[in-house]
Amino acid sequence: MGRKLLIVYIILSFSSICSTKAGYFFAYDNQCQKAYKHYMALQFEEGDAALRQALINNPRNLMPTYIADYKDCLLLLFNGDKKDFEQLHHHLDQRLELIERGDKNTPWYRLCKGGLYMHWAFVHLRMGDNFKAATTFRKSFIILKENQRLYPSFEYDDIFFGLENAVVGTIPDDYKWIASFLGMKGNVKKGVEQIERFLDRHTPQDAMYAEAQVFYAYLKFYLLSQQDEAWQYVNSNGFSISNNLLFGFVRANIALNYRKADAALQTLKYMQGLDDYKRFPVLDYEVGAALLHKLDPAAIGYFNKFLSAYRGRLFIKDTWQKKAYAYYLQADDKLAVQCREAIKRYGTTDVDADKQAQRFAEQNAWPQALLLQARLLIDGGYYQQALTKLSVRTEAEMDGITDKAEYNFRLGRVYDELGNDNKALEYYNRAISLGRERKEHFAARSSLQVGFIYEKRGNAALALASYKACLGMPVQDYKNSIFQQAKAGINRLTVK
Repeated sequence: MGRKLLIVYIILSFSSICSTKAGYFFAYDNQCQKAYKHYMALQFEEGDAALRQALINNPRNLMPTYIADYKDCLLLLFNGDKKDFEQLHHHLDQRLELIERGDKNTPWYRLCKGGLYMHWAFVHLRMGDNFKAATTFRKSFIILKENQRLYPSFEYDDIFFGLENAVVGTIPDDYKWIASFLGMKGNVKKGVEQIERFLDRHTPQDAMYAEAQVFYAYLKFYLLSQQDEAWQYVNSNGFSISNNLLFGFVRANIALNYRKADAALQTLKYMQGLDDYKRFPVLDYEVGAALLHKLDPAAIGYFNKFLSAYRGRLFIKDTWQKKAYAYYLQADDKLAVQCREAIKRYGTTDVDADKQAQRFAEQNAWPQALLLQARLLIDGGYYQQALTKLSVRTEAEMDGITDKAEYNFRLGRVYDELGNDNKALEYYNRAISLGRERKEHFAARSSLQVGFIYEKRGNAALALASYKACLGMPVQDYKNSIFQQAKAGINRLTVK
């Protein structure tokens, strides 16, 4: 049954009994559990079948209405297809109307409404409508805040409030009005602790457990900077990727961002054998990125598959840039230039990676090949290979301030990852000295990494100074990502 037919089935199921006196209720029964498990594994057909059975078994149960939302939102978040959005966005209002028939004197009533609004806040953000995302987020927060006041011991609130609490302190400056308007102050540590408390007290059979796991992994990785702990978590028995594309994606995505390209490829290779792999082109993008870190030209084929199948808006320019780099390192100047020109024509600049790709294309200049190779190898976790390449040159042999700053930043990253903090600090500080007034990200990233080192050492004063210095730099490349991490560091060290 298709997406449109499923929502029609839900509506008709309720409409056919709306004249009865029996009340509607919220029950996370066995069929709801099956549907949720399938949806959170990106197994949509299986989820639909379980949801239909749940409605047949208990036509007055409103929980299937809430669970059906996961399919729509996960599809939109992964694929970002505008046509899908146009077909599906009205489902929010329909589901809210159905939820309104439920018992108002149960915490599940407000939790389901707040959850629906939060899901679609993510979707609106994904589709580039930041204002709609903010207002929808506000609705979610108000409802969940009321639910927490009415039912303070209702632990399921911890999932969404934990997420909100953790991220609100890192909202970009342009959207600080949201937090002020809501009267909400973020606390990264407290937010993650709320989700962790829920996970400790519940089991995978409980409602919303799987999404709590995903939130927990990403928040620990990005906002707490507890990357090793997050990596261990997504590789634990409790985070199984067996027949689960969503968890597989999370593990592979964190592996790529944790500079473990080989581990990402291993995970993605397993995922390629799952039935629904081809439904999500972003998985081919991930394979291409991992191969590029190995300097493997096979990356190009996966980027081509992504671009031919993907109908979303994000990471298009970034993908063309990655293709350009791959051809450039093969000395295929003609195709490299063609890909660089394509950056200007396709995609948007809504995310940092696409903004950086656009600036690269407009500059009509190529990075120093050795520095590009070192960067890709470092990002893939191939530190000794990167160090070998960098060691054949000196700073004096680099052309211009930008290359000199990058050279020092790359050496800092290598020594940082090899556990030599003192050498890392030496090169990071040199990169900061060279690039603190420039728009490239090397000085700001160096300052952020210096903050991480001092925070790890327990020197809060120097860590805070480094994070604040990072925020004061005129960086353009990857600004939102860098600044969010710096703000998260300040939040960790100052908010109790």
